[in-house]
Amino acid sequence: MNASRHCHRRRFAGWLLGLLTGLFSATGLAGTPRLATLDWTLAETLVALDAPPVAVAQVADYHGWVGEPRLPDATVDLGLRSQPNLERLAELSPERILISPMFAALAPRLERIAPVETLALYTPEGDTWAQMLDLTRELGELVERPEAADTLIDTTEAELASLRDRLPEQTRPLLIVQFMDARHVRVFGANGLFQAVLDRLGLENAWRGDTNYWGFALVGVEELLGLEARLVVVEPYPEGVEEKLAASGLWQRQPSVENGSLITLPPTWSFGALPSASRFAELLVAALPPGRE
Repeated sequence: MNASRHCHRRRFAGWLLGLLTGLFSATGLAGTPRLATLDWTLAETLVALDAPPVAVAQVADYHGWVGEPRLPDATVDLGLRSQPNLERLAELSPERILISPMFAALAPRLERIAPVETLALYTPEGDTWAQMLDLTRELGELVERPEAADTLIDTTEAELASLRDRLPEQTRPLLIVQFMDARHVRVFGANGLFQAVLDRLGLENAWRGDTNYWGFALVGVEELLGLEARLVVVEPYPEGVEEKLAASGLWQRQPSVENGSLITLPPTWSFGALPSASRFAELLVAALPPGRE
C-alpha cells in the first residue's frame, strides 16, 4: 500500500510539474527555446528579452536580491544554486541549461540532463559595460531573438542618457555599499556594474581602492569614515543588521548618517547585466536631491 501510494504521489507530482510548465510556456514567446538557469544575471536578461527561462535556482532569493525584472509566477524553483534539484530539472526536459563560470563544477552533472552553455560577464580584462552588451547579444542569439537584444541595448543606453540629463551640474561623490554584517560592507568601485552606471551618468565614485573582478572590496565600516562622499546603501540588509546599526556609535558617526544625507536603495543585483544597470540608474537618480550640491 505504501509503495502504491508513493507511486501515485510521484505521478501526481509529475502531472503538476507538467501543468506548471505548460502554464509557463504561455508567459514567453512561442517558439523560444526552453532554457533553465542557475544564474540570476542570465535569468534577468532572459526575462528582459521576453524569453524567460522555465526554471531558475532560488526564485525567492532572486526576488529578494535582484528585485526587478520579476520572474513569471510559473517559474519552477530548482532549489539552491550550488545544489540544484537535478530530478526536478530532468523532469522539465530543458533544451539547454545556462550557467556562469561560478557554477562550472556542476557542469558534468547538468550535462546528463541537457547541453550546458557557460556565459561569462565579469572578467578581469575588458570593459564592464561592453561585456554587458556582449552578453545581451549572446543571449539574444541563443533564444533566436537578436532584434530583442538590440532593442534592450538601445533602450537602456537611451534611458541612461536621459537620466544623466536630469542630474544637476554638480553632485557630491558617492560611496556605494552593501552590508554583509553590522561591521562589514561590500564597497563598490572599478570593474563593477555600479561603476559602469556611474560612468554613464557622469557621477563620481569616492572609492578609489582596489576591487576584485566583481567590482567590490570587503572592508570594515570604519574604513568609510574618512571619505568625503554621500553614502548610498543598497538593500537588502542581512537579518538584524539595521537594529545593530541603530545602536552602533561607529555607524552613527558616518557623515551621511550624521547629516541625514544617507540614501538607501531597494535591492538591485550588483552582479547583474543591463536590466540591473537600468534599475540602479533609475533608483539612484530618483533618490538624489535636485539642484546643485
